[in-house]
Amino acid sequence: MTDTFHQATVVAPTPTLELNNRGEVSTFELIEDCHHLGRDPSWSDLHINQIGWGVLSRRQALLVREGDNYRIFDGDGTQPSRNGMFCNHTRITPNTGLLLQDGMQIEIGLSPENRIVATYHGLPDRFPVAKAVLSKRKLNLRDLNEWPVELGRSPTPNRYASMQLDSPTVSRLHAKVYRDASGHLTLKDSSTNGTYVDGKRITRPYPLTERTRIQIGPFTLVYEDQCLALEDTGSQIRLDVHKLVRNVRDKTGRQKTILNNISLAIEPGQLVALVGGSGAGKSTLMKSLVGIAPTTSGAVFLNGDNVRQNWGIYRSQIGYVPQDDIVHPDLTVEEVLRYACQLRLPPDTDTAAVLEKTLEQIKLSHVRHTFVRNLSGGQRKRVSIGVELLADPKLFFLDEPTSGLDPGLDKSMMYLLRELADQGRTVILVTHATANISICDRITFLGRGGYLCYFGPPEIANSFFDLSENEDFSDIYLKLEQGSTNAENQQVVTGWSQRYLASAAHKAYVEEPLSPGNQQQRSADDRVYTGISLIKQLMLLAQRYLNLIWRGRLSLVLTLLSGPIAIALSGLILHQETPLGLLDELDAAQAPLALSLVFVFSCIAIWIGLSSAVREIVKESAIYQRERLINLGLVSYLGSKVLIWLGIAAAQSLLMTVAIWLSFLEHPVGNLLPWALGIFVTNFLIVFASVSLSLTISASVKNENAANNLLPLIMIPQIIFSGVLFDLSGISKYLSWLMISRWGVGAYGALVDVNVMVPDPITLPDGTTLPQVFAGSSIYEATWGNLGLNLGILLVHGLVYLLLALWLQKRKDIF
Repeated sequence: MTDTFHQATVVAPTPTLELNNRGEVSTFELIEDCHHLGRDPSWSDLHINQIGWGVLSRRQALLVREGDNYRIFDGDGTQPSRNGMFCNHTRITPNTGLLLQDGMQIEIGLSPENRIVATYHGLPDRFPVAKAVLSKRKLNLRDLNEWPVELGRSPTPNRYASMQLDSPTVSRLHAKVYRDASGHLTLKDSSTNGTYVDGKRITRPYPLTERTRIQIGPFTLVYEDQCLALEDTGSQIRLDVHKLVRNVRDKTGRQKTILNNISLAIEPGQLVALVGGSGAGKSTLMKSLVGIAPTTSGAVFLNGDNVRQNWGIYRSQIGYVPQDDIVHPDLTVEEVLRYACQLRLPPDTDTAAVLEKTLEQIKLSHVRHTFVRNLSGGQRKRVSIGVELLADPKLFFLDEPTSGLDPGLDKSMMYLLRELADQGRTVILVTHATANISICDRITFLGRGGYLCYFGPPEIANSFFDLSENEDFSDIYLKLEQGSTNAENQQVVTGWSQRYLASAAHKAYVEEPLSPGNQQQRSADDRVYTGISLIKQLMLLAQRYLNLIWRGRLSLVLTLLSGPIAIALSGLILHQETPLGLLDELDAAQAPLALSLVFVFSCIAIWIGLSSAVREIVKESAIYQRERLINLGLVSYLGSKVLIWLGIAAAQSLLMTVAIWLSFLEHPVGNLLPWALGIFVTNFLIVFASVSLSLTISASVKNENAANNLLPLIMIPQIIFSGVLFDLSGISKYLSWLMISRWGVGAYGALVDVNVMVPDPITLPDGTTLPQVFAGSSIYEATWGNLGLNLGILLVHGLVYLLLALWLQKRKDIF
């Protein structure tokens, strides 16, 4: 049957402490009022001096009786031990210690490969109190007859050889362990979000060796002594910031420090606010904590692992809500959450159940069918939070979640974050508002230049900053902004920072609990794995994008009708002319008129393609960046937009074909393609190339205004180098090859067979030949080779622009 969580309890007449060092166990009875644990024989009475127990410090812990149980202190009660002691990733300090309860487990050292687990067995019958216990379970693979072993959210029912790992980011059947032909145990991934071994995602069967560390979603398992043991459920996350420095170059080229040697210890379940004036480095610090901003030196550790080096493992366990909304305003609340669920979570997820749970958590069930654009600012921010909550992350970052909210909404948002922290999540937010900051467990005040001026409980901040009874947290801003010049303010900030570093608060809330993790450098697996097939993600994104396009149907209708209307107006002006049909008597003015008309056709198609899609990437840059950090594939993302715009281009080309057919009844004599089919194909390829170019523009700019401003600069060369208004020779001829208009007009000219409209030159009686307005050109030859060349190069233009857009988007990747 499926293995379940359990914790064996030993009922003893006296409390005991059991130390497990990778299978080697030592047990001590606790009978004195005070015990000393360590390897120093002159100090410890709970003494271990054996080879292989080097993780244990010489003076590891002090145990003092408190009632019928014991309180454990790290080190000798004054100085911490070398490797530290942790309960649910929270460090035990020499000052406050931790009251032990029956079954509680303490970890000595954070290294998964080399640590000791101490289990306290007390008196459970007399003290039935709730306690936090590191859940452990083992699956014995020794002499197992039933293979493979299934690991996942919901393994096959009634299967003995299985382990249930219940988390939204874990697939129903996530991975399997089986014996290969040689009898060795092998791990095979079959999941959406991946299986990681020793920090690397496995893409092929992986042979298990002793102490192999396996990470599945938030769970960490270790293969040891032919057993698969659950080492960590991932339900508790701590963050240790160790000597973080970030230097940049200012506009003059001089080096500028924006994070100045910052160290923090953020423990599980804490609500932490990053506060400070403009330019203090709050957002930079948050992005560094998330792992998406580079640092000059120092590191951030998540449960002992370097965040940047292990981003691939933790990307689905970290919730991040940037300052900009990460939801589409033209979707309903339920649609936003449903698409996010389908894109981020395994395909076997019960989407309806996850949606209901999330809507209840963010308290938006009553507006589930309301468009995001119609929500209040606070509700929109809740939707962004809901998108992140779908994966049930235990570490949450929010950048200015209360920005722009009125006092009532500010309070409501802060209490929602308090509730999330009380559910066991570690929540870190950047904020300027201080009205409700007292509900945080820790506040971090930064001074200009990225100096840490305070980190600790809110109630101690008042006394630290010497606030009077009439002053509040907002007055701390004033104290940190004093000084009439930058130099004077820097001196003030430096003074407060030095005061804090020398304070008891720094020792209690940073020095003692700080636990830098593994400092060993290694290459990070930063590749983005979509988790679902390219085609499935493409279809999901295309469905969402089509939904968004349809919501703006007025704009879509104008896009579709603008081309036919422009053609109809041209037909109205030329209703007495025969610009396309062959005249009984050739007219020297007809060929130039036909060229002007096909030039108009080409320019209409180019302008529609350019103007329609030029904002489609840049306007959702915040959404793209967040989804890219999770699992968004570049090809799927860009492909979804191309797919929808190909459909729109086909519809627009069909309407333009009908408009040309009805406006100019005299059809050309060219017989390479039927006239209607030729119009459709040519117009479609022109629009495709133009849309591709506009997507490239959209991927290259930083905002929508810049995209709009570039449109004339792109359109003007299309007009000048089309070859219709001016004769092109020399370098201008070769530049024209880069223009969509040159090949669009060439294709139309071949279809119309402009050259056949040119009359023979007129020769005067004196033998002089009069110059012709248009003498024909090889560009417009009505041959299959020429038509195929023009259409083919239009296709190449479109493909090259798409590859360029893909490259530009790839450059935006943070890693």
